[in-house]
Amino acid sequence: MRSIGVAIVLGIGFALFIACGGQQLPNPGWEDRLHKANEITALWTQLREFRRQAHMPLDPAPQQVPQWLNRPIQEAAKVCPEGHTVPTTCNDVCNLSDDICDNAERICVIADELGKSDDWAQEKCASAKASCREAKQKCCSCSGGAP
Repeated sequence: MRSIGVAIVLGIGFALFIACGGQQLPNPGWEDRLHKANEITALWTQLREFRRQAHMPLDPAPQQVPQWLNRPIQEAAKVCPEGHTVPTTCNDVCNLSDDICDNAERICVIADELGKSDDWAQEKCASAKASCREAKQKCCSCSGGAP
């Protein structure tokens, strides 16, 4: 009689285990995706700090972001005419624009690693490219090299 009771309890436990699906393992690669998303967030936060230091709004103009979704970062950074020199008085803003573009490039590399279907990462990339463009425009305006 006792063995029947134990068998029933084990049977119920096994049925519950099967019904609940057992231990669910996380999606393979989720830790890598999370790490990359965190890296984008850290770079984005730093990029916004660079914008603040350059006396720019923290985010680029919203209407500028969509045009950068599928354009290369190199195109965003090309604002000043070839061979223009930066006067010493513009070093700070121009150095910050270089830092912003460096972060934008890294954000976009990570976004591409996450894939074109990752809308959040691709949006951060496009916004970072718009930030790069605006920062380079500010540098060129300061140094008299704006087109």
